[in-house]
Amino acid sequence: MTGTPEIEFYHAPNTRSSGVRVLLEELHAPHTLHVLNMKAGEQASEAYRAVNPMGKVPAIRHGAALVTEQPAVYLYLADLFPQAGLAPALNDPLRGPYLRWMVFYGSCFEPAVIDRAMKRDPGARAMSAYGDFDTVLAQVVAALTPGPYLLGERFSAADVLWGSALGWTIGFGLVPPEPALTAYVARIRERPAFQTMTADDARLAAEHEAAAAT
Repeated sequence: MTGTPEIEFYHAPNTRSSGVRVLLEELHAPHTLHVLNMKAGEQASEAYRAVNPMGKVPAIRHGAALVTEQPAVYLYLADLFPQAGLAPALNDPLRGPYLRWMVFYGSCFEPAVIDRAMKRDPGARAMSAYGDFDTVLAQVVAALTPGPYLLGERFSAADVLWGSALGWTIGFGLVPPEPALTAYVARIRERPAFQTMTADDARLAAEHEAAAAT
């Protein structure tokens, strides 16, 4: 990537942007890390609202490109580093399932999980983005039952997203610990990139806790 703009990555520990840290490590992507202390409200600052008016992480800048929304960041980065092999090419038959799982997370899985956690009905099927929780979960379990990854034998950026997401949703009791899901999370967590970034996120989180206590 010599001669290309460096990636600026906006991150807060123990948030949805933590998976992007893992992805950047998997991609061996040079980047500048901008850490936001959400306990201090830095995500609501005028400076960061200029990056993402929603006040959310992750967000990245790459030259003139500004990318927000978790799956969009994953898609952008994986395509930016094709040599890492974490995104099927446009002419690869796996590109369709890859895109499906990237979009399915935000359009179906997370809304279904949040509605269930808040004890809210999903609404009439014609108005619901996902239908019902059980159908959504069954799709994920079915995809991971043969495994080992969402695209079968091929590990992709989608697995970084889903491995991170299933880890926290199962951990908080929002998703039942189906054997196929827990085995999948364990496989993702065994990867060196995940272990390295998880350890560093714990360090950052501890620093923010200490700052909040002073």
